Amino acid sequence: MSVKIALAGNPNCGKTTLFNALTGSNQFVGNWPGVTVEKKEGKLKGHKDVTIMDLPGIYSLSPYTLEEVVARNYLIAERPDAIINIVDGTNIERNLYLSTQIMELGIPVVMAVNMMDIVDKSGDKVHMDKLGKKLGCEVVPISALKGTGIEKAAEKAVALAQQKQETPHVHSFAKEVEDVITAVEGKLGSDIAEEQRRFFAIKLLEKDDKISELMKQAPDVSAQIKELEDKFDDDTESIITNERYVYISSIMGECVTKANKKEKLTTSDKIDKIVTNRWAALPIFAVVMFLVYYVSVTTVGAFLTDWTNDTLFGEWIIPGAQTLFENIGCADWLTGLIVDGVISGVGAVLGFVPQMLVLFLFLAFLESCGYMARVAFIMDRIFRKFGLSGKSFIPMLIGSGCGVPGVMASRTIENDRDRKMTIMTTTFVPCGAKLPIIALIAGAFFDNAGWVSWSAYFVGVAAIICSGIILKKTKMFAGDPAPFVMELPAYHWPTVGNVLRSVWERGWSFIKKAGTIILLSTIILWFLMSFGWVDGSFGMLEAEQLDASILAKIGSAIAWIFAPLGWTQAGEGWKMAVAAVSGLIAKENVVATFGLLFGFAEVAEDGSEIWGSLAQVMTPVAAYGFLVFNLLCAPCFAAMGAIKREMNNVKWFWFAIGYQCGLAYVVALCIYQIGTLITTGAFGLGTVVAFVFIAAILYLLFRPYKESNSLSFNGEKILKNQA
Repeated sequence: MSVKIALAGNPNCGKTTLFNALTGSNQFVGNWPGVTVEKKEGKLKGHKDVTIMDLPGIYSLSPYTLEEVVARNYLIAERPDAIINIVDGTNIERNLYLSTQIMELGIPVVMAVNMMDIVDKSGDKVHMDKLGKKLGCEVVPISALKGTGIEKAAEKAVALAQQKQETPHVHSFAKEVEDVITAVEGKLGSDIAEEQRRFFAIKLLEKDDKISELMKQAPDVSAQIKELEDKFDDDTESIITNERYVYISSIMGECVTKANKKEKLTTSDKIDKIVTNRWAALPIFAVVMFLVYYVSVTTVGAFLTDWTNDTLFGEWIIPGAQTLFENIGCADWLTGLIVDGVISGVGAVLGFVPQMLVLFLFLAFLESCGYMARVAFIMDRIFRKFGLSGKSFIPMLIGSGCGVPGVMASRTIENDRDRKMTIMTTTFVPCGAKLPIIALIAGAFFDNAGWVSWSAYFVGVAAIICSGIILKKTKMFAGDPAPFVMELPAYHWPTVGNVLRSVWERGWSFIKKAGTIILLSTIILWFLMSFGWVDGSFGMLEAEQLDASILAKIGSAIAWIFAPLGWTQAGEGWKMAVAAVSGLIAKENVVATFGLLFGFAEVAEDGSEIWGSLAQVMTPVAAYGFLVFNLLCAPCFAAMGAIKREMNNVKWFWFAIGYQCGLAYVVALCIYQIGTLITTGAFGLGTVVAFVFIAAILYLLFRPYKESNSLSFNGEKILKNQA
């Protein structure tokens, strides 16, 4: 008989660690249908017929965040055979709020009190027998990190599931509240199961469903609710929230014994006094991340990536494959497809993998030890000023290395509006693949001036801030940022297994998603550049016949679009357009494409060979606009694939891509037209359009913030209460 067991608990209570320990490698990761929340399920070790479902970390079953909606819908609609409720033993009182809601579902529950090794070390005592009697469920002490007690918890859950034993509701609220709950239960329709009626009755009273319709049909119940609210001088939602905590407090004295501690501050508190200090937090964070990126991008990661690109593929695999296919007499088009399309495409992806893995290793360690949670807390004060939460900073930070994992990191943001806005703006931060474009423009037009580099990052940050302010004033993103509720777990040394598992999951996702998209796009680009019409016949072209390629025809057809940006001088506008389009495939393609277009088979990373040719077809102002366009427009295909996956909605995906390209075009146009006016005095229709765009942007930035004042987050009160 197959058994479904759900894991439920607060964020950072050790739920994922327990899931990994119970399932090992027998797990599957995807997204819940219709949403971007990650879905994990796996088979219990030694039990092929027992499925473990890892629900999102949540604070309650009230649907105020996407995670809470997903968890509640699964528990109500799927009705797992049992629930393992993971509770943080170091903060048990706050964790029990969710537990009281779970036990109202009428599903067998095993409570796993986690982090008991830390509890024992602190001298505190949790009396499991008393806690189990008070709550009416099995209670098992565990340490998910060390693996103690987890098998016992799983066995008890399987046994309960097989017995189909319902959890008794031994807890109750104050008599006045209980009477109203009972009255609402009696008015519920017969389509709601008996064991679920109490849960639905309470949800109705908490006003997260259509209680008004029920009240119209039951004036006697409506009178009881009014009487209850008058007596407690509050709304039913707050009354029930308060009564839950009253109940929890009433059992804590008997079930938990706190040690008499002379030292008030824990080790974590002492560390936090430094790393979350108002003045020291940001400098410390800057030093930490400098070291992370110095090792992963500049030193160790750079060495591994250079070896992969230059030696493994550049000297061994690609020349070897070229020689092999030539010796066996393979057709030129097939050799080009396999060597230049397939192998080079795979190499373009794998070249970034060593850097990404080193970066993921550092980030996994910082996340597991508890520091990244502090970073989000530190940045929240700044990000909230322009409509985002502190959690948005992590994806943007990761995105400075590569946009793909940066976009994927946005799934840690609970609020759907904030998540979507973060996905749309994360790739504005220059990633590693954009650095060659910055070096190319700085070298060809500005004598390698350092300001070009730092101004690129300034433009990216400014685009994020302005986008946050502007988008928050639209109906799609209206409303104040969601209340920032985040668990700050105690600092601890992560296990090697958990860190390596995190690195593998992120790395494999990067290889799988980025690899397939870039591989396909590279093959398409090879075909467009290698085939065309010469003397009226279509066929494969020589290297010097690039002007006749399909890609050249496409570039010529779209070159007029970029004329207002100054890219069409000297009749070479199609080359600028082609280079920009190739950047949509992979940003590092831009320099290589320029090399091919200007007749250089191979170019350095900064494109030094083509500086002179490029300077003849663009002015410095137009070149800087070209740089900004490539920084802000839609990212590479791999990152676009990640955006599509995380948005999980085609309309939202195209809105994000359209916004990025539109903003890039407008900013590049303003740079060229206003810059040309200042440097040469030239004034025309394009200049007028640029001033109109600037006026529109200023209006959108400074217009009254009406939407956020009229809308409020209805879960703020209950989330603050839970915190």
